[in-house]
Amino acid sequence: MSDFRNGFSTPAAAPADMAVDAGLRSFMLGVYNKLALGLVVAGALAYATGSVPAVQQLLFAVTADGRVGLTMLGMIVQFLPIVLLFGSMFFMKNPTASGVNMLYWAVVASIGAGMGLLVLRYTGESLASTFFVTAAAFGALSLVGYTTKKDLTAMGSFLIMGVIGLVIASIVNIFMQSGTMYLIISGLGVLIFSGLIAYDTQRLKMTYYQLGGDRAAMGVATGFGALSLFINFVNLFQFLLAFMGGNRN
Repeated sequence: MSDFRNGFSTPAAAPADMAVDAGLRSFMLGVYNKLALGLVVAGALAYATGSVPAVQQLLFAVTADGRVGLTMLGMIVQFLPIVLLFGSMFFMKNPTASGVNMLYWAVVASIGAGMGLLVLRYTGESLASTFFVTAAAFGALSLVGYTTKKDLTAMGSFLIMGVIGLVIASIVNIFMQSGTMYLIISGLGVLIFSGLIAYDTQRLKMTYYQLGGDRAAMGVATGFGALSLFINFVNLFQFLLAFMGGNRN
């Protein structure tokens, strides 16, 4: 103890630091594993709803000229993730790991089912290439967020406001149907969600240290962390499709 107070390292310090690093790696690995499994489930559901006729017809209506619309059930599925996320703000005041886990898989399933629309609109080759570009970008951006010494909190607040602006602009463009505005929104979406990947990764790292080893709290943080990164990944993927996706028609 005297060595520590006088500023000298002791032999026990190195193992302690290594334990902290190992704990952080384990925590982040748990987040990434849940994210990866969520992407697999979402991809499988997107393929099923977009390719299996019996399931496809429940959610989507394809006209003779190839245009894709939504059935009533399809509209419910498209808006369900938003309902779940906003609902969780009111009904999960004291979240538990199991509750957050249920929310995560419900959001993953509903987003995955709704993404069958992309399978109908874009070629398989362009979907695959865009996914791999998204995965590579995600890995690089998450690494930046994990390793950077710069505090990204201010940037995160700015990016969250940018998301609100994107939502408003997207709603306006539903009525305007402007191709130019769609590309501008998509370009901004790529930039905003790229930044959010780095920001959320750093936020998760800081959360780990703030929790101080509380396993119950870390279980909750793992679920919410995977959910944030999953939403960022899916949005980045969809915005990149505006530039890389090849239409089937």
